[in-house]
Amino acid sequence: MKPIEKPWIDAGYHIFAREGPRGLNIERLARTVGKNKASFYHLFADLHLFTERLLQYHQQRANIIAGKESQSTREAELIEVILEHRIDLLFNRELRFHRENPDFERCFTAINQRSVPAILPVWKKIIGISENTSLARMVLMLSLDNFYRITSKTWGLS
Repeated sequence: MKPIEKPWIDAGYHIFAREGPRGLNIERLARTVGKNKASFYHLFADLHLFTERLLQYHQQRANIIAGKESQSTREAELIEVILEHRIDLLFNRELRFHRENPDFERCFTAINQRSVPAILPVWKKIIGISENTSLARMVLMLSLDNFYRITSKTWGLS
């Protein structure tokens, strides 16, 4: 990402995490960044391409998070990662809610394919099912489904 694009991507990422795709609006982004709409069009051409860039950015961040999750050996360490990356998790939550969009579905699925195996070793310790990986995975998937019901308001980000 070019340095000139970063404020736009950061603003869009936070808006998407809190409100989903319906919150993305070029005029609003321009106002948030303090630039004119022409700057947006020059950098990203249109909202569809901008959203693609957000998904790429989210994938990059998800790789970093999966690395941190895989190095977590205790519940407290995993919680620390979750709290540090709550905006990223809320972004992923919005992808889950809007999976009817094939791009969002692909991104959400790809991220889960990396994050679930990264979390599973510490998760098995947390729930005390270290000998049954398939059961631990099933409990993790159910827990993730419930986790994604958290809103930015209930997580103190409104």
